[in-house]
Order: sequence, then C-alpha cells, then structure tokens
Amino acid sequence: MKYAIVPVTPFQQNATVLWCPETMRAAVVDPGGDLDRILDVVRREGLTLERVLVTHGHIDHAGGVADLAERSGVPIEGPHLDDRFWIDGMPQQSRMFGFPDVRSFTPDRWLTGGDTVQVGNQLLSVIHCPGHTPGHVCFYHEPSRLAIVGDVLFQGSIGRTDFPKGDYDTLIASIRERLLPLGDDVAFIPGHGPMSSFGEERRYNPYVS
Repeated sequence: MKYAIVPVTPFQQNATVLWCPETMRAAVVDPGGDLDRILDVVRREGLTLERVLVTHGHIDHAGGVADLAERSGVPIEGPHLDDRFWIDGMPQQSRMFGFPDVRSFTPDRWLTGGDTVQVGNQLLSVIHCPGHTPGHVCFYHEPSRLAIVGDVLFQGSIGRTDFPKGDYDTLIASIRERLLPLGDDVAFIPGHGPMSSFGEERRYNPYVS
C-alpha cells in the first residue's frame, strides 16, 4: 500500500490518500477540507478514486466528506454508527469552529470492528477504537504494517476525551488492547502531527507506556 499525507484545514489534520500500486485505485481517509489539495495528489499520482473512508465524525476529519463524495461519485465508508450524532451535527460544528458551511452526510456503509475495506486489490482491517469519540474506527493494512489511527493516538500523546461521549478509560483500553498488540513494528499515521510506531509509543508515550 502506498500513501500520501495531506495536512488540511486550520487544524492541520492529516488527510491520507491511500492507493494500491497494482491497480492505482485509491481511497481518501478523513478529507476534512481543502479538497483541491487532496485531489491534486490523486491527479499527480495518476490514481482513480474509488471511496472515501472516515475515522470519526469531527469536522476537521469529516468536513469535506460530503463534497468529495459528490464531486467524485464515490461511496463513503465509516465511521461506526455510534458517531452518527457527530455527523448529523456537522452544521453546528461548522458554526462552532468557524468553518464555512459544512454538510452532514449518511455513509453508504457504517463500519464496525472486524469489517474489511477494499482499496484496489488491498484489504484494510477495521478496528473499532472508541474513547475519543464512541464511533471512532482505525484502518490497518497488515502486509504494509501500516495503521491510520485518526485521533486515537499521537506521537507522545493521545486523543482528547472531553468532547461529548468521550471517555478516557475507554480510549486507553482501545490503545492498549486493540492497537499496541498489532506489533511494535507497525507504523501509524495519526490525525495530526508526525508519524510514529506502536513500539515507540509503547516505550515513550507517557499515557500508554
């Protein structure tokens, strides 16, 4: 699996273009905004966009989902149904955080733990990791040892849990029981900031070490 990280929105959220090198078919994970910058990567790499993937319903991750799916004519997959209240409240989030008017959406497929998502010939495993939001999911490509973890885990830190239906203990359990066991060698793309590995976070992250 190949990827390109595109920081978007004033929150510098890591939108990720993922693609299968065999078919050049791609997915965009968490297109929070700045869609032209994301689509420039799709065009530059000669990719065919086939779906939009969403880790959770916060506006910096999902604010551009409806527009990108409509512009590209592709389905939306994710997050877990438990984040529906966040997605339905997208217009309110828009006013709260000073974003231009942002539309809510209904995914073509809600995801749950144990599901798989296909990108070209590649399969991503879906891991439900509540805590930051109740419906947060992560995506894992085992052959590449690569995970996309949204706002669950960062280099040296973890996601906030002071939003509605966030829960600190649930978040820590998600990290320790569902992500770290994948292996120290697994690299991950967080929702913000630089990449890291589960091994680095196991050793040095004060929240989960």
